[in-house]
Amino acid sequence: MPFDRLQPKIKTILSNNSETVEQRLTEVCELLQTSIGYYDWVGFYFANKAERTLHLKAFAGEPTDHTVIPFGKGICGQVAESNKNFVVPDVKAQTNYIACSIYVKAEIVVPLFKEGENIGQIDIDSNTADPFSSEDEQFLEWVNSQVAEIL
Repeated sequence: MPFDRLQPKIKTILSNNSETVEQRLTEVCELLQTSIGYYDWVGFYFANKAERTLHLKAFAGEPTDHTVIPFGKGICGQVAESNKNFVVPDVKAQTNYIACSIYVKAEIVVPLFKEGENIGQIDIDSNTADPFSSEDEQFLEWVNSQVAEIL
């Protein structure tokens, strides 16, 4: 996937100060979901540290019932606690997985840091088995670094 071709588009979306942060995040989700064939659902969750929950703020793909996720629950909740990327090649092999769709086969979650603090994450579900590579991780880390600048 030509991640380098998406980078200028993401920068343009995020620099559009005439839109709210949530609108810009939704546009980034939509761009990723429509441009990368195996990104079937893309969303940004943000942490409420006091409640120890993650809250869905923007997404592209099928609607989900999982708009609030407790820390520690599912892949997203585990990343909220570990502060580390979590690549799941086969969601069926995970015991602590929250199923969003019967079609999801793989997931990648990358934490979003602002001033060294894990404040949220980008979550991507794929209906393709084991599609994510280290290039996906690096690209999503870059996306999150760009998002952090507008928060």
